[in-house]
Formats: sequence, structure tokens, C-alpha cells
Amino acid sequence: MSAPATSGVLTGADLDAVDASLAGTDRLLETAYPGDSAARQPVHTVYVPGDRFTPGLPGEWADVARDAVDRAGGLEAVCAVAGLEPALVEQVAPRVAAKLAAEPIEDLRLDFEDGYGDRGDEAEDRDVRAAAEQVAAAVRDGVAPPFVGIRFKCFEAPTRRRGLRTLDLFLGGLLARGGPDGLPDGLVLTLPKVTTVDQVDAMISVCETLEARHALTPGRLRFEVQMETPQLILAADGTVPVARVLHRAPGRVSALHYGTYDYSASLQIAAEHQSMEHPAADHAKLVMQVAVAGTGVNLSDGSTNVVPVGEPDDVRAAWALHARLVARSLRHGYYQGWDLHPAQLPTRFAATYAFYRSGFAAAARRLHDYTHQVAGGVMDEPATARALARFVARGVACGAVDAGEVERDAGLDVPALRELAFPARAGLTPSATTVPTQQGANQ
Repeated sequence: MSAPATSGVLTGADLDAVDASLAGTDRLLETAYPGDSAARQPVHTVYVPGDRFTPGLPGEWADVARDAVDRAGGLEAVCAVAGLEPALVEQVAPRVAAKLAAEPIEDLRLDFEDGYGDRGDEAEDRDVRAAAEQVAAAVRDGVAPPFVGIRFKCFEAPTRRRGLRTLDLFLGGLLARGGPDGLPDGLVLTLPKVTTVDQVDAMISVCETLEARHALTPGRLRFEVQMETPQLILAADGTVPVARVLHRAPGRVSALHYGTYDYSASLQIAAEHQSMEHPAADHAKLVMQVAVAGTGVNLSDGSTNVVPVGEPDDVRAAWALHARLVARSLRHGYYQGWDLHPAQLPTRFAATYAFYRSGFAAAARRLHDYTHQVAGGVMDEPATARALARFVARGVACGAVDAGEVERDAGLDVPALRELAFPARAGLTPSATTVPTQQGANQ
């Protein structure tokens, strides 16, 4: 028997053959799975009827939120209702106060669908033109939320043309008044009640047409898909359409948003039991979570329609419920949700900041040990290190954690943290549009 070769037996031709056989896989990973997006994701989306927006609306929401807090005895009392431990309350309450003063709404959606209804074409034309003018004014004056856009009517036959006209008029109005290309950097378009992949294909075609007619950069218009129907989770042929939706035009779909009540009602769940934490909701959201993995597409949970109004006991109960649901979504990997009332802002930010503050010390210590090759109690692998870095980076982006704390406790500046959290493949840019960052987050 001859001795085994010590220099290897695979030739260059052998390696070329493997490369050729996997060329399709390489292209798939590069185009369909570019990795998690490094762009900022808002922690919530606020919905208001499309004719109600003015540049002063975020400040008005903040005033209503602060009034509710004052009536309850202050932010410390609200944080306690939200279930925060006293030591955490001391860290979170000042940050919530600062957030309400500086940026009470991160993502605002002017709703021309369910929140607006059918008021006739003349009224909707008038209102959408006015909405575009108000949004453009807010952007020009520097008072618009970082992300802002509209939800138009769905692509089902009775409302399709009305929805497209609203989208057309809104974009045209912005382009007539806006910045470098006429559109806000954080523009968001929402396609609701999607039931088939064909409807997504139609939206892609509309975006391409609008970009061409307005001389916009191809790919400038991105949209989020609202997951409100079971047909996107399981089709008649037994496939999972949501997975195909994301890959019809790489980078065009920016997010999937779960619609709590439409989805629950479509499954004949009684109104009393429709909830973000119903098992049916968890099933749909798990399917969505698997579908978006590695694509750079964001996920958002839905809303609770139990809002903090009325008698003090009712307000406290609604706050406790909202804070618990926000924290639950965060633990499940859903870093965004919907808020429907100004008084939900304090518990949105309190629960979000508590999530990141409570986990920061351990995450920072593990990141320090990993990046500085210090032996510790946990032997983290590269994938876990990325997850730790993403957790901390999200905390910095939303204002829960300061850059100085990261440098002190993890031994990383924010650019190095983000590089670890969102590594780009060689020659690849993760799918993301240009969006603003939390003021001061990268300082």
C-alpha cells in the first residue's frame, strides 16, 4: 500500500469544478440573502388618519403623553406600572423623558386605508394633496419624524385604483416640494391586505413606472408588506408565499408588518381573544421571521387596541398590558410594533429601554471578552458575537444605551460595534435605503 500524499491530491481543476457546481448557490446568497441591514429600524410605527397630520403632530402627541404621565404621578410611577425594577426605573425614566422631548415619534404613517375609510374621490384627492404638502413642510422645517409615509388602500379590485391614485398624488406632491430628489430620506410606503404574490409584483411594477416617470434612481421606492391574511402564510398549493414575496425584486420590500386584528379575524378568532400573543399570531410571526432571515428585511409586530384612557385603573391596566406586549415582542426578536394612541408612547419607550438596559452589562462584558480574546465564563462563537453586537447596536440606535457606555464596558467604539454587528460580504452592500440615524447615536 502506498503512503498517503502529504501535499494533497485535489487539483485546481477539481476546485474549479466545485466552484462551477455551486455558482448558482453563490448567486442566490449574494442577491437573496445579503445579510442583516445596518440601517436604523424604528422601534414603533404610529398610525394617524391621513387628513390629520400637521408638522406639529409629534409635539402634540408628546404633550398628550406627558399629561397622562403627570396624572399618573410621573414617569417613575409609569415605569413601575410597566413592571420595571426600581434600579432600572432610575436608568429608564430620564431617558423616556428625553425621548418624549426630542423624538416622540420615530415612524409615522398617514393612513388612507382603514383609518381613513371611503370618503369619496374628491375628498381623498384633496386630503392626500394636503398631506403631501404638510409632510414636505415638516421635512423642510426639520420637524418630521425620521421615518414618514402613507398607507394607501389595498390592491383588491374594489379599492385598487383608488389606492394607486392616492399613492400617485402623494408622491407627486412630495416631488414638487421636497429635497434633492423631492422625497424624504425616510420615506415609507405601506401596501396593506396583501393576499397573493401577484399583488406584490404589481406594486413592484408600479414603483418601477413611478421611478421612470419621475426620473428617480431605480430602487428608490421601497415598500413594506402588511401581513394581514392567511393566504400569505399558506397558499392553496401548500407553499409559503411570504418567502417568495421577499425575493421578487431584491431590496424592494423593506419590511413585513403583522396586522393583529385583520389576521385574527380572518381565522375566525373571537374578538375577545384577538391579540398579539395568540398562538395563531405567534405561528404567523414565526413563519415571517424564518422567511426574512438573512434578507435585510425588517419585521414589525402589530398593535393592541386597548389604549390608556378613561379611569385611572383602566389607564394603569392598559399601560401594564402594552408594556408587557412590547417586552414580549422584543424577547421574540420583533424590534418594532404599532402604537395607536399618544399615551402608549411612555410604555413603548419604557419597555424598550428596559429591554436593552437590563441586558447591556452582560452583553458588553461578553463582547469585550470576545473582541479582546479574554477567557471568560462563556465561550462565544462568531455568530453569537454578532448577535450580541446587534443587540447593543440597536440599543444605541434607539437611545437606550450611550456610545460612551459601549466604549467603557465593551471596549468598542460605535463604528467598530456596527462593523461587528453587520458585516458586509465582500463586494456586497446589504439591502437598505438611506435613512437617518438617531441624533448623536454615532457620536
